[in-house]
Parts: sequence; C-alpha cells; structure tokens
Amino acid sequence: MSKYIVDDPRKVTTHRLIEMKAKGEKIAMLTAYDYTMASIIDAAGVDAILVGDSASNVMAGNVTTLPITLDQMIYHAKSVVRAVKRAIVVVDMPFGTYQVNADEAVKNAIRIMKESHADALKLEGGEEILPSVRKILDAGIPIMGHLGLMPQSINKFGTYTVRARDEEEANKLINDAKLLQEAGCFAIVLEKIPATLAKRVSENLDIPIIGIGAGADVDGQILVCADMLGMTGGFSPRFLRRYANLNDVICDAVGNYVGDVKSKNFPNEKEQY
Repeated sequence: MSKYIVDDPRKVTTHRLIEMKAKGEKIAMLTAYDYTMASIIDAAGVDAILVGDSASNVMAGNVTTLPITLDQMIYHAKSVVRAVKRAIVVVDMPFGTYQVNADEAVKNAIRIMKESHADALKLEGGEEILPSVRKILDAGIPIMGHLGLMPQSINKFGTYTVRARDEEEANKLINDAKLLQEAGCFAIVLEKIPATLAKRVSENLDIPIIGIGAGADVDGQILVCADMLGMTGGFSPRFLRRYANLNDVICDAVGNYVGDVKSKNFPNEKEQY
C-alpha cells in the first residue's frame, strides 16, 4: 500500500463518502482516462476517480466535451477500472445519452456499468433530468450529480464564466441540489460557482459536495489530472493549482532521448543483446 494513504485502505464506496462527510474528512478526487495514470493516482491515495467526459478535451483534443461517444467513454472507463484497487470510480454519462428520455438513459447507464464494471455514474443537470436520474437509480445504479457550470451545456451558456452569481440562478441551483439528494444521489459536484453559495449547499445537504472552483467550504475537491500535473498549457483558471510541471519534464526527457539517438549514444553496449 502506498505511503500516501494515511487513513483507511479499504475500498471507497458511496457509503464511505457519505461517512467521510459526516466525520468532516475531506474527499480528494481526480480525473483519469487510462490504466497507467489511474494506477498511479489510486496508489497515491485519491479517494475517488472520475472518468470524465473531459477525455474529449484531454485525450482527443476536442474543444468541448460534447463529441465524445458512449463507446469511447466505456473504453476509457474499462481502462481505469482495471487499474484501481481503492478509489471509487465514477463515470460521466456523455452528452446525448440521458437527455432524450428516461428509458434511453437507463439503457445507456446499464450498458456503461455492465461493460466497464465502474462503481457509479455522473450526470449534469437538476430538475430537467430528474426522470432519467430516478430511472437510473431505480435500476440500482448510484449517481453523482453535477451543477453550476455544466460543460455539456456550454453552447447554451456561451461562456465558461462563473455560474449562479445572480439570486435567481443561485436559488435554482440550491433547489436542484435538494432535488438530486431527495431522488437518491450520493454526491454532487459543484463547478465554478461562488464559494459562499457552495458553502451554503454543503451545509444544508447530507450528501458530499465536491467542488471545482467552488471554494474551500465543501466536502471535497476535484481537478483534471492533466491540469494539476502541469501537462496542459494555456489553461490557468483561478481554481487550478499545479502540483508539478510535467510538460517541461516530459519535453526534456524526450529531447534528451532524441539527442542520444541522433548522436548514436543510445543504445550503448549495455543496452543491447
């Protein structure tokens, strides 16, 4: 077991996340899309891993999360699940797989769970998607909600600016959060909203609130792994803290490799048969 896990090595479950909130223990969550990265961050002690539809941006180079397909999400989810021993693995349902109707939503949800062996799913939206949420929950599949800035609705918003600054949108977010909890969701991600609003939601709900750009007074935090490791450039929102600069590390390593190949320094006599 990794030296970074300072507490409980047991498999993290939806129940344990709610237990962590009750104890005041913060939840650490990151994204992962492949076996190698998932094995590293799981061993380092992360509590939850999101196989995010942000794979559309990070892995495929798309401008938004919208193009990624159900098949692609299942592929990424299967790769991550194979690597993980401790963290709970949550998979984003991609755009178009749960908004049409509840029957289509539960069909797609069951397929993700059966083929990926993931632990739970994440859906964006509140009251508008409740029929799908209820149907999926009725099928025995745990759901993490997602409110605030919702990347799958970026064409509707037209901007990635902070959401729920005005009273009307803030009140709707609070109501949506309560509806998701009442429906049976085990946690909610709040993205890019005022810290005071996120604190209010966290204090008034029994389920864990995971923030990204939502301040410190929530029950846990999530970041995109490639961002916090400094693998991506040109993206520096206020909420992002870079814990490494792997872009430079990798570039230097590859540059040294290229130089060694060009100069005939690699492979040497000890590196051949």
